[in-house]
Amino acid sequence: MALPMASSPPMHTAQLVEAHAMLARVLEPEVMDTELEALDYDRMDHRLVNARFVDDLTSLPVDLTSVLDVGTGTAQIPIAICARAPQARIVGIDLARHMLRLGSHNVERAGLAGVISLHHCDAKALDWPGASFTSVVSNSIVHHIPSPLEALVEMERVLAPSGWLFVRDLLRPADNSTVLYLVDCYAKNDNAHQRALFEASLRAALSLREVSELARCAGIDPVSVSRTTDRHWTLAWRKP
Repeated sequence: MALPMASSPPMHTAQLVEAHAMLARVLEPEVMDTELEALDYDRMDHRLVNARFVDDLTSLPVDLTSVLDVGTGTAQIPIAICARAPQARIVGIDLARHMLRLGSHNVERAGLAGVISLHHCDAKALDWPGASFTSVVSNSIVHHIPSPLEALVEMERVLAPSGWLFVRDLLRPADNSTVLYLVDCYAKNDNAHQRALFEASLRAALSLREVSELARCAGIDPVSVSRTTDRHWTLAWRKP
């Protein structure tokens, strides 16, 4: 679950920053598929974090004519991309039917029904052949997956040569006090359920070291992984 970003100190690559979290990872449900979860997620103010995602994505020489958004949720990221890049054509996938149902309403309301298509699909077993997309993006889905290597391998598989893989997610804090600080800092205006969801997501997130190892196992250069805010990591990699 993504929350608005604050200004952050300069970050370094995974090779330069030791980010071994002391907290053990506590898994949360892989699929947020109740009506309440979908509504609470969609009603949170994601504007800043989504704008930063799109800023960072479009700062790269990306081809957005055929994009796969993995873990699209309520389709906020595809809508934000299309607002910035009218040429974009995006397929969004998610396992949560309530999220997709609400996402379809959001897409229609934005007038993008012919530009963004949403599909019920497992990120660990994508329905498309290899090299199907010019770009593959994902925001805040990795922490939901107990063993995310399969999903990362699938993202790499369906990405065309010279295409960009751009993945961002939460970073697991080093200690409990940092978890509570981040919840107070970034979810102070949210309701109790939304705050609980954010805290659970922080505890389910990966450390920078774990993400770098996942990248290496998926055949992706670990240098492509970096810490990009006080609570996020980003993988930005161009496929050879």
